[in-house]
Parts: sequence; structure tokens; C-alpha cells
Amino acid sequence: MRSRPHTPTSDTPDTSYIHTELSKRPVWQPIRGPFERWPHLTDLLLAILALLLTLLMWSRTGEVLALQSLWDVAAFQCGFIGCFALLWRRTHPWQVHTVVLAAMLILELGLPVDGIVALAFSLYALGRYEANTRATFIGVIAAILFVAIDQNTLVEPTAGGTVTVMLVWALWYIGRRLRFRGEYLRLLEERADYLERERNAEAERAVAAERTRIAREMHDVVAHQVSLMTVQAGAARAISRNNPEAASEALAAVETAGRQAMAEMRDLLGVLRPASDAAALAPQPDLDDLTALIEKVRLVVPKVEYDRQGDLESVPTSVSLAAYRIVQESLTNVVKHVGSKASVYVSVKKENDCLSIRVCDDGHSTAEPSGDTKFGDEPSTGPHSGPHTGHGIAGMRERAELLGGHLHAGVLAHGGFEITAQLPTATGGR
Repeated sequence: MRSRPHTPTSDTPDTSYIHTELSKRPVWQPIRGPFERWPHLTDLLLAILALLLTLLMWSRTGEVLALQSLWDVAAFQCGFIGCFALLWRRTHPWQVHTVVLAAMLILELGLPVDGIVALAFSLYALGRYEANTRATFIGVIAAILFVAIDQNTLVEPTAGGTVTVMLVWALWYIGRRLRFRGEYLRLLEERADYLERERNAEAERAVAAERTRIAREMHDVVAHQVSLMTVQAGAARAISRNNPEAASEALAAVETAGRQAMAEMRDLLGVLRPASDAAALAPQPDLDDLTALIEKVRLVVPKVEYDRQGDLESVPTSVSLAAYRIVQESLTNVVKHVGSKASVYVSVKKENDCLSIRVCDDGHSTAEPSGDTKFGDEPSTGPHSGPHTGHGIAGMRERAELLGGHLHAGVLAHGGFEITAQLPTATGGR
């Protein structure tokens, strides 16, 4: 009985075992090589060899065919048909075996010769190439019964008859074992190819995910800093004639924001460099950095209220980074679309196994909204209306959903805008 192949028990495929099994196959196979390259020529030579050996066997047993009678011609034709039926042994193994057995049966019924060598090759082909298990078992049992009856082994067992019967079974068994081995190696090769394709696909997915992450981080960093720089530069231009000192302070703030944006982008893009060239990266921002972020925003939007509740120190790193980016993007949108006259409320609360985030503004603005506004999930009027061409809301929602949470953004009844997010903290990793 065929033994069951080894299968890895872990969830991760064990490719080392597969490569070990495949490495057991001989690299150079000078005998099997020509047989596999020219199968039809090999079968023709095998049929000719079987016919020659059959004629040689008949001559040694004294059954020389002179082809002078009809019986001699019939015997030669049976031997010829039985041997040259081997040309189809690969594609129709049980049919070829049936033809060979039929030829031997006709010879046994009274023709002047007995037996053909093609039976040995048909038995091997029956075990090696026949996919139907029932057909191959019926074929070998029929051959064993025929030989046993011909050798009178069932009535008077002899050493020669027993060896002949065992040889019939051995030839079939060798072919069967080689078939099992070939199928086993084929399955191993297919599994190795499948695992290699999956590994390449997983690597491509990881690269795509990393690109998406970098793009999201770049969007948050650049949008926030550039928005602050734009507003401060505009304020500096407006007061440059009447209050040069205040304008100089605003320009200094623009320079500081620009340098910080460059530093953050440099750290973020550092992961794209080779490991040997990568510099030490600054740590990613978290909830502890929200205070500094809001203080920076207050330079542009003075009315920013920050409410911090709960044990925020226990929030996992991934959740803390996502929360920081959501608040950063929300404040960026306030600066871009509402302006410095807005009143903003920021709330971050840790309750049980959930981190709640809320950022809302009153919608009061002294400037017209820009055409590339990205606020809102539904049409509205006021500073937050306009085409939804940006990616800020989508990026924040994606961050929340990746952590198993959710985010909602919408216009309030009084015209302001609100962003709320719920991020689970129970399964996050620090």
C-alpha cells in the first residue's frame, strides 16, 4: 500500500521538505533521458525487441516457424500483433494488455508456439501508465490467472511456475510503484511552484501595502505642514507693510514648518533606501505629540480647545499613530477650508477598550473655500461645501478600518464640520 506523503503540520507551508524531496531526484539521467525525449521511437524499438526476443524464445524451445502452413502464419501474426501493440502502451495501457493476453490465449489454444515476451512489457505499462485503478487490478489478476493455469501452478505447484507467477506480479508492481513515485514528485513540483507563486504574490502585496502606507503618511505630513505654511505666509504678506516685526515672526514660523516637513519626509522616505544606507529614523508621532501639534495649530487658529481623558499611555503604538494622523488631518482641513476665525474642539478619550476621537469646528470663516476642498460625505453649503476631490477623509477612514474601527465625517446642523472615530485598543500591538 502506498504510504502517505509527509505534510507539514503548521499553518505556514514547509517548503524546506519539498525542496529536500526534489533534491533527491538524480540530476543526470542518461538512460531515462532518451526515453523521455523520444517516446514514440522508444516504443517502436521496444516492440521490435519484443518480437525478436519472442522469435528467439521460440527457436530455443524447438518451436521454429517455417511459415509453411496456415498455423505457422497465424502464430507469427499473433506474435507480431501482440508485440507491436506496445506502440500504444503509454496512451492505452489496459487495451494493449488485453491485446497481448488475447494473442497469448490464441497461441495457447493449439498453435505450434507458446507465449510472447510482450506480456512482460504490457504488465509494466499497465502498472506504470494506467490511471484507472480497477482496470489495472483486473488486468494483472487476469495475467496471473492465465500464467498460473498455463504453468499448472494451481494443481501441481512447482518452483518454476511459482517464480513465473511472482514475476508477473513483480513486473506490474514495479510499474505501479514508479507511477506513484512520478505522481508524488509531480505533486511536489506543483506545490513548490504554487508556493513560489504565492510567495511572490505576497511580496507584491506587501510592497503595494507599504507604498500605500508611505503615500498616506506623505499626504498627512505634507498637507498639514504646507497648509500651515500657506496660511502663515498669507498673514505675513498682509501685515508686512504695517507690522514688519509680526511679519518676520510669521515668516520664521513658515521656515520652521518647512524644515519640520522636510525632516519628516526625510525620515519617512528613509525606509526606501537600502539597509546599509538607512539612517536612524525618528520615532513615529503618537498621542503624546498631540499637545505640540495643537500648539502649532494655535499659531494660525487661536481658538483650539483640547480635551484629553483616560489612560492614553496604554494605547498601542499603531492605534496611537493612527489617532495622531486623524487629528492632524482634521486640523489641516480646518486650516485649509475654514480659516483662522474658526473655533475648534478636539477630544481624545480612552474608554474601556476603545479610543474615541472627535474634531469639530463651528464653520465660521472669513474666506471663500478653495476649489479642492475634500470635506464632507454629503453636499452642504458654507466653507465645507465643494467637490470632494481630496483624499484626506478616505485616508482617515482607511486608517480606522485597518485597525478594526470606523470613522464618520459630516456637516453639522449649524454649518460646522465634525469628524468622529472609534479605534479599538484591545488587539493593538505596542
